[in-house]
Amino acid sequence: MKNHYYSETPGTESKRETWEFELKGGKFKFTTDSGVFSKKEVDFGSRVLIDSFIPPEVPGDYIDVGCGYGPIGLSLAKAEPGRTVQMIDINERAIELAKLNAQQNKIENVKIKKSYLFAEVEDADFAAVITNPPIRAGKAVVHQIFEDAHKKLRTGGELWVVIQKKQGAPSAMDKIEELFGQVETAAKKKGYYILRAIKV
Repeated sequence: MKNHYYSETPGTESKRETWEFELKGGKFKFTTDSGVFSKKEVDFGSRVLIDSFIPPEVPGDYIDVGCGYGPIGLSLAKAEPGRTVQMIDINERAIELAKLNAQQNKIENVKIKKSYLFAEVEDADFAAVITNPPIRAGKAVVHQIFEDAHKKLRTGGELWVVIQKKQGAPSAMDKIEELFGQVETAAKKKGYYILRAIKV
């Protein structure tokens, strides 16, 4: 359990790397480490999610659930300086890196903190919940994110999820539809589904 990216304290030896990556037409400098998800480059699913995301019509903050070292939350925060993006993860090493990456990229409209899912999140009126969920943590955890998202979104707020078909996209769609009353596939690329649902 200790060596999974969804562990609280990764047991693998720290070995930081810094590299540059382009997201949403802007250059980012990311420092990553062993024991965090996709440490060599921004993973394909996150990139499809970032590229597909359309800001919701309602005002308010975003939250990136399971933010890792920060590519989704930081790229959206940079693209929309008028909003604050909260970024949460259970992995202490990931949170440390996300804070460092916010500084390195001079992104200030973020709030980054350690939280098991939404446990430490007090706000309940987000305009968007965005997640590349920790599939390996199991279906119960992933579906809990969807349930919590529905509670934490304001009316008109949106849930955006990236998930592979082989990793449970159909059951994720069923769960989201059960909670939100509807779900759409906003994009589909190489087996990755970008799911979007609006809270009515």
